[in-house]
Amino acid sequence: MYNFLLKTEISEKTLLPCYFFYGEETFLAYQLINDIKKTLISPDNQDYNVERFNLEDHSWMDIIDLARTIPFFFSSRRIIIVEIIKGRGENISSLEEKILKDYFHSSVSCTVLIIIFSGKLRKDASLLRIFSSFPQSLVCVKELKPLRDKALFSWMDRRFLSLGKSATIEAKKRLVELTGNDLSRLDNEMEKIVTFLDERKTVELDDVNQVSGLIKSFFEWEISDNLTKADYEACLIVLNNLFKEGIKPEYILGLIAKFFRDILLAKLYLKENDKDKKAIFKELKPHILEKFGKFYTDKFRDFFFLVDKIPRRNLNHFLSELEKIDLNIKTSDVSAQTLLEGFLFDYCFHKRREGTI
Repeated sequence: MYNFLLKTEISEKTLLPCYFFYGEETFLAYQLINDIKKTLISPDNQDYNVERFNLEDHSWMDIIDLARTIPFFFSSRRIIIVEIIKGRGENISSLEEKILKDYFHSSVSCTVLIIIFSGKLRKDASLLRIFSSFPQSLVCVKELKPLRDKALFSWMDRRFLSLGKSATIEAKKRLVELTGNDLSRLDNEMEKIVTFLDERKTVELDDVNQVSGLIKSFFEWEISDNLTKADYEACLIVLNNLFKEGIKPEYILGLIAKFFRDILLAKLYLKENDKDKKAIFKELKPHILEKFGKFYTDKFRDFFFLVDKIPRRNLNHFLSELEKIDLNIKTSDVSAQTLLEGFLFDYCFHKRREGTI
């Protein structure tokens, strides 16, 4: 399998013991992890052979001790992911430096260590300095900058190809215009478009307008307003119109889930003090610009009202319920519209009962 970030095929021969990624576009790092899993780890063993750590709860000693052990079920590979948030773990002690150096002098061949630092990293940070000091045959160090222009379109071509499709240049330009160059958002929209496309192989401009443009502007804004107000009847009208238009239930469910994921993401951003409210809103609602005046002000206020009022545990519950509905849609004969109507009723009733409207 070809990986866009490494610009090479993923195989036993090309894989290194360690990858150190830092920067603003960490989606590419997680895409690499998925490529390694698909190529080198049995689907039956992935739960046992992919370990995830963060430096808030674990030390480098804990991580390296595990890296030295043999993976479960005699798998040929085991992936250890270390996630580091900007502001924490940028510098390491002399003892931690010694632990890392000792490990890479005798690293376990079946273990792949992938460190992901989310955000910009100072060039003089000891964390970057130490990993950059190791031979390139052992450690690959890459800064993950946002993709633009030709590089962005090249990534889109590769991603569409992996989904069995291609796209016209007009379609790609329109998609970037609507969603920006955030790869996570782009990838999400591309998967929706591919689902919408069904058997056709080429994504056209009209497909993007219908899925990411017209539907997004109508449904996201309308359902967002109605969910904010817990207006069950208005939600039903929007839902019924979409089913009448033949929009696939998976796509509708995905947009409802996005409503809750955006709120959850905003909560996390604010907790980490990584971005202010305007920056968060710009990232999550790129189509609503400040120049829209009162429309922008109203949407901004309504969105952060939800962020402040809906507890995180409730957001997790709603997303969990949507996952169950997704499974039922795929595995049973129950009407997707009925399932979604039931979810909307429970949400609106719950919100009104708690007085968060």
